[in-house]
Amino acid sequence: MLLYIAEKPSLGRAIAAALPGPYQKGQGWIRCGEGNEAATVSWCIGHMLEPAEPASYNPAWKSWRKHDLPMFPDKWQVAPKDSVRQQLNALESLIRQAHTIVHAGDPDREGQLLVDEVIRYFGTEAPVKRILINDLTPAAVAKAIQQPKDNLEFRRLSHSALARQRADWLYGINLTRFYTLNYQQQGQQGVYSVGRVQTPVLGLVVERDNTIANFDPKPYFPIEARFKAQEEEVDQQVFTAKWLPDEPLQEHLDEENRLLDRETAEQIAASVHSRPGSIVESRFRNRPEAPPLPFSLSALQIEAGRLFRMGAKDVLDTAQNLYERHQLITYPRSDCRYLPQGHYAQREQVTGAIGRVMPDLTEACSKADFSRRTAVWNDKKVDAHHAIIPTSRTAANGKLSGAEQKIYGLISRYYLMQFSADAIHREGRLTVRVSEHRFRATETAILTPGWKALELKLRDSRKEADKPPLPRLDKGEPVFCEDSRISERKTKPPQHFNDATLLSAMTNIARFVTDPELRKTLRETDGLGTEATRANIIDTLFKRDYLYRDSKHIRATDKGKVLINALPESVSKPDRTAVWEATLDGIRRGEDDPRKFLETLKTEIRGFIGPSTTSAPDTKPQSTAPNCPKCRAPMAERDGKFGRFFACTRYPDCRGTRPIEDEAPKDGTGQKPIPCPHCFSPLVRRQGKKGWFWGCSNFPACRQTLDDDDGKPATRLRKAT
Repeated sequence: MLLYIAEKPSLGRAIAAALPGPYQKGQGWIRCGEGNEAATVSWCIGHMLEPAEPASYNPAWKSWRKHDLPMFPDKWQVAPKDSVRQQLNALESLIRQAHTIVHAGDPDREGQLLVDEVIRYFGTEAPVKRILINDLTPAAVAKAIQQPKDNLEFRRLSHSALARQRADWLYGINLTRFYTLNYQQQGQQGVYSVGRVQTPVLGLVVERDNTIANFDPKPYFPIEARFKAQEEEVDQQVFTAKWLPDEPLQEHLDEENRLLDRETAEQIAASVHSRPGSIVESRFRNRPEAPPLPFSLSALQIEAGRLFRMGAKDVLDTAQNLYERHQLITYPRSDCRYLPQGHYAQREQVTGAIGRVMPDLTEACSKADFSRRTAVWNDKKVDAHHAIIPTSRTAANGKLSGAEQKIYGLISRYYLMQFSADAIHREGRLTVRVSEHRFRATETAILTPGWKALELKLRDSRKEADKPPLPRLDKGEPVFCEDSRISERKTKPPQHFNDATLLSAMTNIARFVTDPELRKTLRETDGLGTEATRANIIDTLFKRDYLYRDSKHIRATDKGKVLINALPESVSKPDRTAVWEATLDGIRRGEDDPRKFLETLKTEIRGFIGPSTTSAPDTKPQSTAPNCPKCRAPMAERDGKFGRFFACTRYPDCRGTRPIEDEAPKDGTGQKPIPCPHCFSPLVRRQGKKGWFWGCSNFPACRQTLDDDDGKPATRLRKAT
């Protein structure tokens, strides 16, 4: 029996539809054809096996105890998911009967693993072939079926996925238990989940929120001057130029080369006013701009987030619907933005389909120049899957929702751009020197829109007025400064993340890596997570109460901030995780060893947990700030109308404050929080009629008290509730 195993039922039905009949349907399978030519199509339902729970390796690991950490299985196990056990039984029976198996998982890392692990779980001596399906239209599926490959060619892709799965288990299970137990010792409640990818993503948001909260706006002083050519026979048009920072004035500039000193700005403006100068640089050109490449999933999520304010998961779910239900686009979980050469022959068919599905684009389809061949068609840039583009299907399977129309239209526009002319930009630059100072004027304008006519613009974006063209002055031309002026502006903090900018940060993580040497080694494509997982990672952080939405912005909750503040930077920063993703990609390419990767990870986990697990590690440099006298959360220095003071980091939920003192606080808030022996809320040192004692911060709900023993709570209870 020839057995096809698809990743999901919809793909299984598409494969069956491309095979010859007659068809016989069973529980979890479809038999196609008759006699020796018959084939059976079955399917997985996502991952049907999952890594075994810790208690499967050792019954003692069921309880959360520090002395059991770290937990490293000797031999890895997987367990069937209860929700799909019936389908798994059907697959077991079919695999036992098969003489040849065709692996039809999605063309990515996880798609390779989830079928491989089922075949490996039941065991078979039958040869296994592999087909890659990027397009669910019948013609495309039939073509893929005719081009099977040996599944052994994809073993490294499977090794990469397996290494990722085991790394996530080792990292997540061990560090989540470790930090949760630490927090419980400090009186916190709940689970503090730590993940290989999710925690650095949370770290990005916390760092951005802290940067904004602690931002101190500073004034800066841009300088502009108006110039005019001195020679009457040349263009007499007046132009405005901006001052360029000079090396001798570096002490007055910030890291973005903004001038921070008004007196210096006034001296510069006065020194050039009504003074002659000359053109030291003259550059004018018409610059062609090629169309952008079609979308990968991350690029689609970023652009849809920017234009339509759609969440990353919403974009993925919508694209998945367009792929599976409507068969209007190709495989959406792609990290590639190029197309195979063979797709070029389908350009007219695909363009015609776009015009039928989206009448608004009919005119653009009719103007497509099919003789153009942009850089997008490149077999060397295409791996298991290619860019997301429309299929040749001319109608949806039912009415498209508003979100589906937006996403399909966006994908279609970027495909049609490949058959539009380059956009032509008019660019000009004049640099003027007056005494020792330089000023620069620029001009930019679009001469010919070309593919930009297909670009969608934000409705609320403010269109800047076109700058008048600069006078065409040659290098060395004398000019005269008619006027100079300074203006005062304030530096602004960065914006809070939104779906689009957070995805962009995850995709281009090298910008946020602190190690300069590591930043050099990371490629532009190295990021946190993969195309298929980034949306779910963000969604998980919301579900675990680490992130919340503030209008269109994504911000960290108090729980998220507390976790990140307690973690070592090597866990909360993206540096290490970005290297892991690059290593997993190296495993896929056969350049790295998965066993070495996991052994290195185990060493790192031992380092995080430390040689002794009987006490919490010192995960941060000691802070001089006390803990809040009300809730015992960390405090931070703030500016007030009467000077600086300590304020609770949980503000506005907690409004605890205390003055900044030279000596350690007598109420015990300078010490690490100590849990109440009754309810585990933090204890607070208080002064009563008979002297100092320790009481529960959860008073009056908990009235537990302890005697004071030289500034620390005595182990003997004063009063129990």
